[in-house]
Amino acid sequence: MNGPADMLANDAASTALGIKALDLSDGSATLTMTVTDRMINGHGIAHGGYVFLLADTAFACACNRPGSVTVAAQAEIDFLVPVRLGDELVATAVERVRRGRSGIYDITVRRGDEVVAEFRGRSRTLKDQAAGRD
Repeated sequence: MNGPADMLANDAASTALGIKALDLSDGSATLTMTVTDRMINGHGIAHGGYVFLLADTAFACACNRPGSVTVAAQAEIDFLVPVRLGDELVATAVERVRRGRSGIYDITVRRGDEVVAEFRGRSRTLKDQAAGRD
């Protein structure tokens, strides 16, 4: 794999939802997604799984570097306010710690200036061609 842009381009789940990268940098990523009618649950708000998926995709983009295959070892999310049809969400992922094959990332999901969810992910690199490890 050549990096997060290639990984995102090949991510059928994320691209099917219209998730787009605004910024992809080493250890960070900013992605956007607009909530569509297909994402609305029985309460008339966005299903939390879609908000999680956006945050998780930003996490994946932040923790994968060219030549590595890094996956989630653990993730959790706090939903702070409901998300509604038509909301444009922006997920910003930031690397907090990366040591050896493990990392910790915080992802904030916003609607404009309002924080709607906070996600923390812990990563594990399975294959790192640059470091010569599998």
